Amino acid sequence: MAYASRFLSRSKQLQGSLGVLQQQHNAIPVRAFAKEAARPTFKGDEMLKGVFTEIKNKFLAAVDILRKEKITLAPEDPAAVKQYANVMKTIRQKADMFSESQRIKYDIENETKEIPDARAYLLKLKDIRTRRGLTDELGAEAMMFEALEKVEKDIKKPLLRSDKKGMDLLVAEFEKGNKKLGIRKEDLPKYEENLELSIAKAQLDELKSDALEAMESQKKKEEFKDEEMPDVKSLDIRNFM
Repeated sequence: MAYASRFLSRSKQLQGSLGVLQQQHNAIPVRAFAKEAARPTFKGDEMLKGVFTEIKNKFLAAVDILRKEKITLAPEDPAAVKQYANVMKTIRQKADMFSESQRIKYDIENETKEIPDARAYLLKLKDIRTRRGLTDELGAEAMMFEALEKVEKDIKKPLLRSDKKGMDLLVAEFEKGNKKLGIRKEDLPKYEENLELSIAKAQLDELKSDALEAMESQKKKEEFKDEEMPDVKSLDIRNFM
């Protein structure tokens, strides 16, 4: 482990990979909170000070969690992925941040509230899904458009979201499609958990890749040529915080 610490503590690449973790809690460089030279107080300064103090406190709380919790760089291990996901969940709760599912819900509510028709609404949902890098493995998206086509054919006009009767027909068609696809409302928490686990696995993959790249780069240096590269699973990120 002593070699692992010496091997990686000098690597800028690994330090950079910690940005994946820092993005989970809106990390801000510590220098942003350094004391400034005395200057005149302007209107709104106290409000801004309060905002930055809150951000600073959230950042420090998140770092404190990362210093205590062991993260194993093993994306192939479901237990390691779950542990990492739990750490990120704790950080979000401490920092009062959205989970990915909550972020998607927020985006949908804010980006669709002015959309008048059902087709444009579904297209916006597709755009949000694509933008967030989500896949539609079940084919739910295609099902929703098919349902809309059927309803608009029945009512013989484009479906507006203000058309309560038409929207009730659409929801009924959605429910039929969900039943065929095996999608149940009571399973939504499970889908959300699986989404968070998939994100955690992807982030662990990136951290592991960065760590291996950093070690390979260091291995090429003369001072490390005769030393054995440590197992990436043995690395403890807490030593580099």
